[in-house]
Amino acid sequence: MQQAKFHNPQPTRIGFLVVPNYSAIAFSTAIDPLRMANQLAGIPLYEWSVISLDGQPVPASNGLAVSPNTDINNAGKLDMLFVCGGIDIRDCCDQRLLRWLQSLAAQHVELGAICTGTYLLARAQLLRGYRCTIHWENISSIDEEHQFPDTVFTSELFVIDRDRYTCTGGIAPLDMMLNIIGQQKSRSLAETICEEFIHERIRNVSDMQRIPLRVHLGTSQPKLVDTVSLMESNIEEPLSLNDLARLVGVSRRQLERLFKKHLNCAPTRYYLELRLNRARQLLLQTNLSIIDVALACGFTSPPHFSKCYQHFFGHTPSQERRGHAASRGHTATSAARPASAHDP
Repeated sequence: MQQAKFHNPQPTRIGFLVVPNYSAIAFSTAIDPLRMANQLAGIPLYEWSVISLDGQPVPASNGLAVSPNTDINNAGKLDMLFVCGGIDIRDCCDQRLLRWLQSLAAQHVELGAICTGTYLLARAQLLRGYRCTIHWENISSIDEEHQFPDTVFTSELFVIDRDRYTCTGGIAPLDMMLNIIGQQKSRSLAETICEEFIHERIRNVSDMQRIPLRVHLGTSQPKLVDTVSLMESNIEEPLSLNDLARLVGVSRRQLERLFKKHLNCAPTRYYLELRLNRARQLLLQTNLSIIDVALACGFTSPPHFSKCYQHFFGHTPSQERRGHAASRGHTATSAARPASAHDP
């Protein structure tokens, strides 16, 4: 690639703050576009550093750890900072970290978040009046708890709102960073990076993070897609099968045939599984009582909710929550235990 003239000859300095159990794939797909931008441009357009709370390695959710360059007290001058989150993000709300994020905002550092890192920006009160996104598994629990009423959480792949940059997990950071590179440096440079990474296209802010059912079914089953959309929008107060059929303009019998043929289940079963999966998200991601979770997912009888949950997942809601708490405690203990020469 021919070296282009760029408006800002000084490298953009970007920090990546990693917290325990961050997503390794999301972290990597955020950094690699910067490396490729420098390589293709032939000049250092970007400089980046990895930062942790205390400068010590932080294990990702896959158990691997990257050695940070520095800690939050010695991060130096930054133009942008991205908070890299993953699972159990609520356990990472260290007050020192939140205060540091607030100090960066006061210095007009542009702030971003990857995967569930958005939660930490919101907890630091740095997303008030902003639109943002977070991994789809976390949106329902945040909405249910009404923790951040002044922040709009969307289902978009990534959101760029003024000086805030948020994206979901997986390879979504690749698309967000390509859009940032296109805005800051050169659109043609971003497109060339996309080709180098064998990425089909640069997705934009209008792309949604979950693969819609219509992608799987194509355009031949609009009634089925509309029905599932109605189900997903009516979890707390489920619609009857007759109401669903009426709203999409088919008979109940025809709707049952569509579900059986294309999804291999009855519509009532599909609806129940949607509600149970939502309930599991709320159990694992919020402090709502089991009764409140049941009501939020359309179960008026807690015993009926528990029975359905156990039949579908193999254990009761209370067992689910206790098991999750125990596994988190075990992980924290293992991470804190110093390595021994006798360890396997």
